[in-house]
Formats: sequence, structure tokens, C-alpha cells
Amino acid sequence: MTERIRITVGDVCFDATLRATPTAKAIASACPVTGTANTWGEEVYFGARLDVAPEDDQRAVVDAGEIAYWPEGNAIAIGYGPTPISQGDEIRLAAPVNIFADADPDDVRKLKGAKAGAPVKVECA
Repeated sequence: MTERIRITVGDVCFDATLRATPTAKAIASACPVTGTANTWGEEVYFGARLDVAPEDDQRAVVDAGEIAYWPEGNAIAIGYGPTPISQGDEIRLAAPVNIFADADPDDVRKLKGAKAGAPVKVECA
């Protein structure tokens, strides 16, 4: 399995290291995944239809740099700061997600300027 992926959202590009999870394997197998960015507070998400189940350790509060898949919404979600439902400075996504990769938090925070409608691509690095 590929160990790294490259995520491009508009003009922002960064690499992430895949975790050893079923979701990570599904992402690697599906690459390249393309879509259109949506934003929600300080989160970028985009559609990615994968056949993955919720994992036992899924959660809604993530750390900057954790790359997630939302099984219920068929979307990859990248939180880099507070969302409309965050409590304080936490990064709370809309629902529990499977964390499948890790990127440098500073790289992920560059998504602050991302615009809804920007092209997105996830590819093997």
C-alpha cells in the first residue's frame, strides 16, 4: 500500500502519511480522488464515494493535521480550526469520522484561504 498521499485544494498542496486502517487502504486504492471543495467554518470537505464502514475509534473532534473520512456523508474532511459547532478552540466536525492520514498541522492551516468550489485532488505521492 502507498504510504503517502498528496492533497491539492485549489492552490494549496500538501502531503499526508496514511495510517494502517481500512479507510486508508480504501483511499489508496481509489486514488486519484477528485472533487470540489466545500467549506464549513475552518473545515474543507469534498465528496468521495468509498465503501468503508465506521471504524471503532471514529470521533468528531480532531486535531489539525488529521485527515478524515466521513462514512455517512461520503466525504473526505480536513479540519484546521473551529467549525460552527466547535466548543472553544477545538476542531469539531459535523459527525464522527474515520481518521486515515496525518499531515503537518501548519500545511493544513494553509487551507484557511480555500474557497468553496475549488478543485480538489487526492493522489498517491
